[in-house]
Amino acid sequence: MRRKAIIVFAITFMVTLMVAAFSYLYISQLLRQRISNTYESALRLTQQLAYFADNDLPDLSSTRLDTNDPTAVRRAMAEYLPMDTNLLNNIESETALWPYIYDASLEDASGKALLHSNAQLVGKKIPERPDFHSVTTAHFWDQLRLVYAPAAVYDVSFPLQLNGAPFGTIRIGVSTVFLQSEITPRLMHALYFSIASIFASLLLAAVISNLALGPLREISRNLDSLGSGPGEEFSGKESEHDEFGLVTLKIANLGRQMRDTKEIFSALKDNVDQLMSKLQDGLILFTRDSRVVLVSAPVERFLGQPRGELLGRTAREIFSAQSPLGSLVLDAFERRRPFSQREFTAARGRRVQASMDFVQEKGTQIGALLIMRDAESVRRIGDEIEMSRRLSASGRVTGGVAHEVKNPINAIVLHLQLLQNKLSQLDPDTRRHMDIIGSEIHRLDRVVQTLVDFMRTKELHLEEVDVRQLLEDVALLASPDAEARGVTIKRAMPEFPLLIKADIDMMKQALLNVVLNGVQAMPDGGVLTITAHQSGDAVVAEVSDQGVGIANDMQEKVFELYFTTKKDGNGIGLAQTYQILDWHHGSVEFESAEGTGTTFRFRIPLSARRPELEEPDTSFDPVLSKPAS
Repeated sequence: MRRKAIIVFAITFMVTLMVAAFSYLYISQLLRQRISNTYESALRLTQQLAYFADNDLPDLSSTRLDTNDPTAVRRAMAEYLPMDTNLLNNIESETALWPYIYDASLEDASGKALLHSNAQLVGKKIPERPDFHSVTTAHFWDQLRLVYAPAAVYDVSFPLQLNGAPFGTIRIGVSTVFLQSEITPRLMHALYFSIASIFASLLLAAVISNLALGPLREISRNLDSLGSGPGEEFSGKESEHDEFGLVTLKIANLGRQMRDTKEIFSALKDNVDQLMSKLQDGLILFTRDSRVVLVSAPVERFLGQPRGELLGRTAREIFSAQSPLGSLVLDAFERRRPFSQREFTAARGRRVQASMDFVQEKGTQIGALLIMRDAESVRRIGDEIEMSRRLSASGRVTGGVAHEVKNPINAIVLHLQLLQNKLSQLDPDTRRHMDIIGSEIHRLDRVVQTLVDFMRTKELHLEEVDVRQLLEDVALLASPDAEARGVTIKRAMPEFPLLIKADIDMMKQALLNVVLNGVQAMPDGGVLTITAHQSGDAVVAEVSDQGVGIANDMQEKVFELYFTTKKDGNGIGLAQTYQILDWHHGSVEFESAEGTGTTFRFRIPLSARRPELEEPDTSFDPVLSKPAS
């Protein structure tokens, strides 16, 4: 049997089974409802007869009967009720009105009939019969058996009381023969309807399921057109499978292709997201209808909006026509014209350089790319390049000058020693002048040697070290000088290690130069704060003082060789710090304002990323200083 026939048969069988189950429930509920209605009607009738009996009782207070004797009262009522024609007429009339009632009676406490619809049974004891309530609570098949079993009579009774004591019972007999004649027509009608419904559902399910599964061959052809060359794959197998089997195989093949495509897309998306998170420039990629599909992390800083809120929105929803950048972007989309290197003020007063280009494919514009750069960072990078160029040029010049000066100095020192030996014999007083000349020549030689050492590339002995320990050692070295000037050194370090690869001695020297400068900038005492934290893939260490600050006109010269504002300074310390950080692929920056102090910020690459600390730290927004231009 083909799979399609099996499916049609299974659907037809399930639908038929469901209709049969509903038909069974319908018939069972119909039977139960009719039996319950019969019981409730009979019970209401007993209550009605009890009401009639209670209203027909005479007032015995005016007779000679002792009403305080319960036995005498019950005997008098038993003698009176059989003669109550009104009550007897009610019993006979109510019995005749209901087709399923067999008889009705009023019995005393001993079970003897005081009144009965059958006059021959008056005064006789009525035998006990089963309670009709047991039929109403039985299950469906038990109800059918009880109703359609040999003829039987069931009782529905209601107790009577006289002066608060039991007096007798109203009993109504329900005949199963009468009940059958009342219920059977309705049950047969429901049964015929159920049989017709089952056959109709059988036919309808077979037709509909066959029609629903009919287009499988057409679906198979459509799947062939969706897949990449599946026709060759299944051309030799069509005889081995029915329509359902072919569709299943082709869907499985198409699913594999989609999974492979999804994996490639997911890998590409992860790579793009990783690339976007590393970029320093803000990139926004738009579709043809100006809807955002790609956003890099720095855009959040430039626009002040999370990346998730930008994706899927149009340029008009993101940018305001009243802002300079927004008006330019919207105008570019409207005119389909790019723009380049425009500087604007973005969120938080940040200066941003923006440019926009349209992406084209075969001469048709399919999207646009908006690039935003931190203008201050662009200028800082340019200044750093200029600083490196100047240092490099200074190194070449200094190396040549030092080489040329060293030879004359050596010759002067040699001839000075010969001259000292000769003049000391002729004029001993001239030795003092010769010693001064020799001392100054040696000092000049040390200066030249310092220049040579400064410009010479050092061989770094890199070791993995915790920045927190380096800062602690530097703070300890600077403590004597700080105590002498009344300066308190405070440290704020994280609990986890901040590991870097560094030449420990050189890095200590670079940090110590800045710490000592901060201590010396507070002649009247103050607080020097040393902190460190992780920011992305780098460790950021900060040294903040409360000194007089650096004048604006001097900030561009801070890292220049031999520039100093101290009377006894040599101008080498900060230039040396800058060079050491450059050797370690790091950077040093500062913020300063006259009268409020200076903060130097060191950024050093981590030796390895800590997984639990990969979120970038955005707790500060540095305003970088400008090196010499």
